[in-house]
Amino acid sequence: MKLTDNVLRSFRVAKVFRENTDKINCFDFSSNGESIISSSDDDSLVLYDCQEGKPKRTLYSKKYGVDLIRYTHAANTVVYSSNKIDDTIRYLSLHDNKYIRYFPGHSKRVTSLSMSPVDDTFISGSLDKTIRLWDLRSPNCQGLMHLQGKPVCSFDPEGLIFAAGINSEMVKLYDLRSFDKGPFATFKLQYDRTCEWTGLKFSNDGKLILLSTNGGALRILDAFKGAVLHSFGGYNNNKGVTLEASFTPDSQFVVIGSEDGKIHVWNAESGMKVAVLDGKHTGPITCLQFNPKFMTFASACSNMAFWLPTIDD
Repeated sequence: MKLTDNVLRSFRVAKVFRENTDKINCFDFSSNGESIISSSDDDSLVLYDCQEGKPKRTLYSKKYGVDLIRYTHAANTVVYSSNKIDDTIRYLSLHDNKYIRYFPGHSKRVTSLSMSPVDDTFISGSLDKTIRLWDLRSPNCQGLMHLQGKPVCSFDPEGLIFAAGINSEMVKLYDLRSFDKGPFATFKLQYDRTCEWTGLKFSNDGKLILLSTNGGALRILDAFKGAVLHSFGGYNNNKGVTLEASFTPDSQFVVIGSEDGKIHVWNAESGMKVAVLDGKHTGPITCLQFNPKFMTFASACSNMAFWLPTIDD
């Protein structure tokens, strides 16, 4: 089954889970698409079984809080940032709920965390105006970049380069093997005073970069030339909430939630809006991602919703 405009318009909420008492700040699908883990401002990590459509277990990180949760490549392990006490990144075994390693170094809150798609490296960006490069096997930072402003960062789908969005006005591309030599490309964008960049993602085919903001606009860039291909608006975000935007796995569509619980879908190539779906969420949809392997997606406020298409196109 292929994603088309009609299939996207047919998506409906199949299940809603109310495991959390506060907003879900992040979630991540496992690479095989079989499970999803969420982190919440109520200090809990909830693990869901995507195939059975049910929560499997809940763990807590009461002392440090939990944010920006990411699966690593090993089954049953995650990394996440803290939103209390300190700014250390933690590497947790879900199997026995024990920390495998800590990654200290940032002096202010971590706002961006991206796992390499190919190996044990990951990058983190922080309000301390640095990006750090890490290896899961060592607590020591493998690389440090001092920047002129707050970064958002992400690996490309091949794990060879990473992009850093800085000060909400420029995107720099770095080669992982020689990032200390500086960026090999810099794209300067028109600065928008009304909002800040809150996320950066590559499409799975590596051709596009999606910039999300805490305002009412998204932008898609050509990942090679840096040209802005489309700006998407018309969704509700007046209170400056960080809303996660995502590509569909086939790189053909862009999806984002909104303050009023609706989900907006655009065609990434044409820039046309193809669907507005009602998620019946009680609060702003802060997290939204497609399952990497199955025809389903998840959206979250303080509740988690699983969506399925209702037609075969």
